[in-house]
Amino acid sequence: MKFVMANQEIRNAAKMRKLIIVAIIAFSIAGCGKPSESPANVSSNAKRYPVRGKVISVDRANKKATIAHEEIPGFMEAMTMDFPIHEDWVWDDLVPGAEIQAELVLDNAAKDPYWLERIAILANSSRAGLESEVKPPAQIGQLVPAVPLINQDGKKFTLRDFRNKAVAVTFIYRECPLPEFCIKMSRQFSDMANRIAADPVAKEKIRLVSISFDPQRDTPEKLRQYGLGYLGKDAKDDFTVWRLAVGSESDIRKIADFFGLKYEKDANEKTQFNHSLVTAVIGPDGKVRAIHPGGRWTPDGVLAELKSAAGLDKTN
Repeated sequence: MKFVMANQEIRNAAKMRKLIIVAIIAFSIAGCGKPSESPANVSSNAKRYPVRGKVISVDRANKKATIAHEEIPGFMEAMTMDFPIHEDWVWDDLVPGAEIQAELVLDNAAKDPYWLERIAILANSSRAGLESEVKPPAQIGQLVPAVPLINQDGKKFTLRDFRNKAVAVTFIYRECPLPEFCIKMSRQFSDMANRIAADPVAKEKIRLVSISFDPQRDTPEKLRQYGLGYLGKDAKDDFTVWRLAVGSESDIRKIADFFGLKYEKDANEKTQFNHSLVTAVIGPDGKVRAIHPGGRWTPDGVLAELKSAAGLDKTN
């Protein structure tokens, strides 16, 4: 059986290499005559494909991960292969069992002709079935830091100002183009905000905060317009429940580090960020009650946690 499995893996690897080579030759010919960029950058001929899969093993020293990926429409069938990964920030979270979403980049001008980037950890089931051994996130029970922020109306505040209210916090940047990242977080927060605003009791007891980690471009005014776009035409310019916030680069980094958010500017596209996802629930005492890494949480689930934290009946 072991020999059969080994032979299958070899066939898969050979098939993957063949597909990569064919693809690279194809777009190399298409780009013939054009000067290619430095291998450190992505050339204009590079092709990208969305990838979803599960991490089988990692080789941090050589910056590679073995991933069992789903079918990549228009490119290759599902298989298990090694992928180079250039981003340093992912390695603490990229562990066997983690479910990921990423982009496969093919570029004949680069040192590695293919690699994965823009990686998001969707779920981490590497310790499934070992709940008794799993330690809660280090932030649980800790008082949130008093890091200064500025909301969409230009007013200063800190997360400690929400004493006696339950608060959910997430992180976004306004120009994120990926539907499973900031777009999803903002859609879910605006959905919760509208539901909370329609409940007079919950509106008094619950707050939502989306913090931007792009202070160079996400001004309070731009965040206000961004938020209104998600709240919808019936929002009536009301940010009582949902606040959008930004701060100095150093302050945003402090609060991101506290909640375990990892982000860095894309080396090839300076207007984009490679980042993880983190959503937290804070109790009325200002202490963290729950941390949700990735994007698998639901508005219903987080609302239930907020109402429980605020001491509200779940039927409210």
